[in-house]
Amino acid sequence: MNQTLTAELLSVALEAAERAGTLLKEGRPADLGVAATKTSSIDVVTEMDIAAEKLITGFLAERRPHDGLLGEEGASSEGSSGVRWVIDPIDGTVNYLYGLPSWAVSIAAELDGEAVVGVVAAPLRGETYRAVRGEGAYEGERRLRCRPAPAFEQALLGTGFGYLTARRAAQAEVLRMLLPEVRDIRRGGSAAIDLCDVACGRLNGYYERGLNPWDYAAGALIAREAGALTGGRPGAAASGELTVAAAPGFFEPLQARLEELGAWHD
Repeated sequence: MNQTLTAELLSVALEAAERAGTLLKEGRPADLGVAATKTSSIDVVTEMDIAAEKLITGFLAERRPHDGLLGEEGASSEGSSGVRWVIDPIDGTVNYLYGLPSWAVSIAAELDGEAVVGVVAAPLRGETYRAVRGEGAYEGERRLRCRPAPAFEQALLGTGFGYLTARRAAQAEVLRMLLPEVRDIRRGGSAAIDLCDVACGRLNGYYERGLNPWDYAAGALIAREAGALTGGRPGAAASGELTVAAAPGFFEPLQARLEELGAWHD
């Protein structure tokens, strides 16, 4: 892999994420969460989402004009360089709406279809996680390492829920069956941060159905570079059907149990 190229991609991703994070942090109205049930509040979040994506894509167009793009808010172009940026300007929009700190800017760079750089910036946590394929994962100067595999009953898991009623009901049923078998389950509200929490050792594992590529592209790379395994159903890559991340030795039984419970099924 071309280290000069990946170093450039990492530098660009870090600056883009920092700029977008500053925009989102400073541009959020202080009273946004007070009217959280009103359509106008949702509109503000949507506007901030779009503004952050435009900031990121505009910056990328200046620095890397021949690259492709895939963004949550509709940015999509093929590019001609072999590099594609996968962007989630606000991962954890409901958290952002309510003023909770677990939201992030997620930016990944893919080379010929494979993630080679990932950056997840969580401004209200004061943390930015980053990884280059084959070079490890870091938060600041700290190298990230996932926790060793626990006994199944001692595992702390993260998960998330979809917005569709039928999917949420199916996810609740999986949760009902899985919860008594593990230490506990957390629902943080940002897939990108959950994956980074696996990388940091704050979670033993994570699973979720219904993610999009921009939700997990950067976070999954960071988790892998911290020593975790990522995937979907047995033998499959992470996808919208199912995304799983955990340390080797725990990943396999977790994946197998999720398959038994039908976590991939609505």
